[in-house]
Amino acid sequence: MVGHLDHPVLVLNRFWQPVQTCTVRRALKLLFLGHAQVVQTEGEDRFRTHDLGSWVEHSSRDIVEEMIHTVRLALQVPKIIVLAIYEKLPRMEVRFTRRNVFLRDKHTCQYCAKIFAEAELNLDHVMPRDKGGRTTWENIVTSCIRCNTRKANKLPHEANMHPLRKPAAPRWRPMFGLRENSHSDESWTHFIDPDPSSVRLSA
Repeated sequence: MVGHLDHPVLVLNRFWQPVQTCTVRRALKLLFLGHAQVVQTEGEDRFRTHDLGSWVEHSSRDIVEEMIHTVRLALQVPKIIVLAIYEKLPRMEVRFTRRNVFLRDKHTCQYCAKIFAEAELNLDHVMPRDKGGRTTWENIVTSCIRCNTRKANKLPHEANMHPLRKPAAPRWRPMFGLRENSHSDESWTHFIDPDPSSVRLSA
């Protein structure tokens, strides 16, 4: 059960736009408080929304492999929830943080191409700060401590150390920042990567 509670859930605002992800634990709390409804992702009633009562009823009718059992209830693990009152539009940029740089670079040193644990990584200014380099997405890369020490405050050509990829701001996605080894559910595709042929343009 603990594993199911940590699964990612796609969160939609009340206009059905993806805004973030949360854990099943958090999604169920919002459902119990009446702050969100579960979006059904399968069957004839796909995209129907459920409050707590109807989700309990739906779960009792359609037993699946991923279920959460309490003393009194058995609930399907929700995959998508829609918030009742949250109207904010999705944030369209990824916040610049140390952890998000590591996530962008997949915890890979951009100089030696090896993967490291977060504690063994540093941020490196491609153009050193004392030479006018700024702390931005376009000038910061992930580096291991050894490569960071070796490069020091040299320019890439001076140290003969060039990043594997040109650093840039990552594209915003609702699942950006998901825990390592977490995967988006196939049911999210309709909201995250909709098929252009299925999208209607209004006049």
